[in-house]
Amino acid sequence: MTGNSTVLKTRGLSVYYDGEAALRDVDMDIDRNRVTAVIGPSGCGKSTFLRCLNRMNDLVEGARVKGEVLFEGKNVYDDDVDPVKLRRAIGMVFQKPNPFPKTVFDNVAYGPRLHGVGDRSGLREVVENSLRRAALWEEVSDRLDESALSLSGGQQQRLCIARAIAVEPEVLLMDEPASALDPVATSKIEDLIHDLKEEYTVVIVTHNMQQAARISDTTGVFLTGGVLEEYDSTGKIFENPDSKRVEDYITGKFG
Repeated sequence: MTGNSTVLKTRGLSVYYDGEAALRDVDMDIDRNRVTAVIGPSGCGKSTFLRCLNRMNDLVEGARVKGEVLFEGKNVYDDDVDPVKLRRAIGMVFQKPNPFPKTVFDNVAYGPRLHGVGDRSGLREVVENSLRRAALWEEVSDRLDESALSLSGGQQQRLCIARAIAVEPEVLLMDEPASALDPVATSKIEDLIHDLKEEYTVVIVTHNMQQAARISDTTGVFLTGGVLEEYDSTGKIFENPDSKRVEDYITGKFG
């Protein structure tokens, strides 16, 4: 433990794809049990930043990472860090719902089974708790043996959140989790994110500035070239940013 409320820190974090810089020298402290929004125009490095936090960029050919990502004070890029264990502690929910072609039950039970929860009653408890925390239990409690692909888009996304939290992560990364959803489903995801910060630290990339303003405690604004232009409380960023470029972006003058 780091002894304060910061759970993740980046120091001098840069990412290159085939030698081209996608992220430049990013320093950011992410506090526990807060929602941190990452906003900025397309191609500014938002998703690249998010994927650095649990080493998803390891899976991208030609990606090279410099600098540090400190999780509980330990650099996640150290040689002795197991990326699979890291991704258990720092889970990820993607832009498009991606349930496995299995039953609702087996989607949520997948991770716990992988980590050694074998007995059916133990799994049932984990599945029910995870679906409750993802605000989905009431809608699917009688559909656990149906295919997850039969759920609506919004339900599928909440199922993916349940699947991510079933392995008890500390941090949840969300890459535009509501961009493929209708307004009603989006509202449910936003309400859920607000509730999740009681137990988890949430970092969310969003193109929707109103969404960032509604749901986050702190906001980081990335601008062209992969530079973190400003990072502060969400109220400060949206009402009185220090950077003229951030003000121009938020008021729609570019981006």
